[in-house]
Amino acid sequence: ARHKKAFMSLNSSASSHPPYFLLTGIPGLEKEQFWIAFPFFIMYAIAVLGNITLLLVIKTDPSLHEPMYLFLAMLAFTDLVLSTSTLPKMLAIFWMGSGKIGFVSCLVQLFFIHTFSSVESGVLMAMALDRYVAICRPLSHSSILSVTVVVALGAMVLIRGVLLVTPTCFLLHRLSFCQHHIISHSYCEHMAVAKLSCGDTRDNAIYGLFVALLVVGSDTILITVSYTLILREVMRSPTEARRKAFSTCVSHICVILAFYVPALFTFLTHRFGQSIPPHIHIMVANLYLLVPPTMNPVIYGVRTKKIRDRVLLLL
Repeated sequence: ARHKKAFMSLNSSASSHPPYFLLTGIPGLEKEQFWIAFPFFIMYAIAVLGNITLLLVIKTDPSLHEPMYLFLAMLAFTDLVLSTSTLPKMLAIFWMGSGKIGFVSCLVQLFFIHTFSSVESGVLMAMALDRYVAICRPLSHSSILSVTVVVALGAMVLIRGVLLVTPTCFLLHRLSFCQHHIISHSYCEHMAVAKLSCGDTRDNAIYGLFVALLVVGSDTILITVSYTLILREVMRSPTEARRKAFSTCVSHICVILAFYVPALFTFLTHRFGQSIPPHIHIMVANLYLLVPPTMNPVIYGVRTKKIRDRVLLLL
């Protein structure tokens, strides 16, 4: 009887999941989506080409096997996964109206998006720590941030993302959706999917808030402290050294702002921004996963002389 009850409960849970979800794209801009897809496609092409070029240049040049460039390679790989997890499906919605996505496929997409968003945040934090050590403790840089330490940091950031995001998939899987299957979004996002449920989603909301505050909170605090110490050290340096340090840090700050500003806007809008028009919210959410992967290789390719020289040589 106990086994029968468990089987019926499992069967009931499975039947409460719709066979597929329907992604609508950008609510309110359905007629304009066809044309919006063209700049999105161009940005995606730049992101793929730029990040693959960065990975190839760093891999093939032994002189670039230093902490800064290894972290940059991690960032490029993360950007490739983030953009590729969303853009092909998004373009299919915009150009062909193909918004159908299976329940399991939706959870897989959601897992990759949230895991590698966490990874990107962690890599940006690691890059800020690298800049702090390079500028404030230059003589100890090679001993503190050896290749082994860099690889360990990268592995820890990835494991953190996997461990924190995996429970969200289980929390969603246990929900009943009562045949509600239309997601007013361009991709599967945790709370966008949870809001379709006819059950209690407080656990999802609380856990999502906990993960966001843990990841973004800890990473932004470490980034802020690192750059505050860097700024204090730079202001004591001679003029030429100060100019060079500022030039390096400006690139990192641009990348950090391009990632965190739309990420925070999207996170806060999901929970507290009911007055913000849906098309603005979804458009910013789309750009949050597309702008950083597009900008990062351009910023680092243009502003980092060693990479710029290698790319020109490759061309």
